[in-house]
Amino acid sequence: MDVELMKEWFTIENIMDLLNQYRSFGPIPGILLPMLEAFLPFLPLFLFVMANANAFGLWLGFLFSWIGAVLGALIVFLIFRRYGQGRILGFLQRHPKVQKGMNWIERHGFGPIFLMLCFPFTPSALVNIVAGLSKISMAQYMLAVITGKMVMIFTISFVGYDIRSLITNPARTAIVLAVIAILWYIGKRIEVKMNMSVGKDDND
Repeated sequence: MDVELMKEWFTIENIMDLLNQYRSFGPIPGILLPMLEAFLPFLPLFLFVMANANAFGLWLGFLFSWIGAVLGALIVFLIFRRYGQGRILGFLQRHPKVQKGMNWIERHGFGPIFLMLCFPFTPSALVNIVAGLSKISMAQYMLAVITGKMVMIFTISFVGYDIRSLITNPARTAIVLAVIAILWYIGKRIEVKMNMSVGKDDND
């Protein structure tokens, strides 16, 4: 599998063509694409959500993307919760950075996880894995996933539900670019603060 070729293929136009091609399957493609991103984090969740909003409309597009992203996160969480102690995945738990992340999640719980998942540029796949390996309760983690993904996906859906206007309306394009930049910046700041917090806890 050539990851770079896959990345090049996933453009908004190609994703829209894919959704139109399989429109007879109803919402299934719109749900499967965000769900797949939970297993292959190099895939562009941002583009999947924008394409869904444009193909199905703001509200249905948001709903399908949200369902897919939450289902994907839940499955990854359950896989690592169930098999994380086993021979195949057990080595991950012994990795220093994973152990730090597990301790951080167990100490801080719902709030910071919710905030991280509100932004599309935080490493949500890593958060899902580390949470599955940690001792955080499934109910607490899923509440953070359901609410955090809701905020993040609705924001992207609202930005992308009328892609054509991004071309015809320069002001809207500027707003979209500003929103993307702000989300990226906030997401990176949260990631940095999380790493700093983990580092401080290790030194105590």
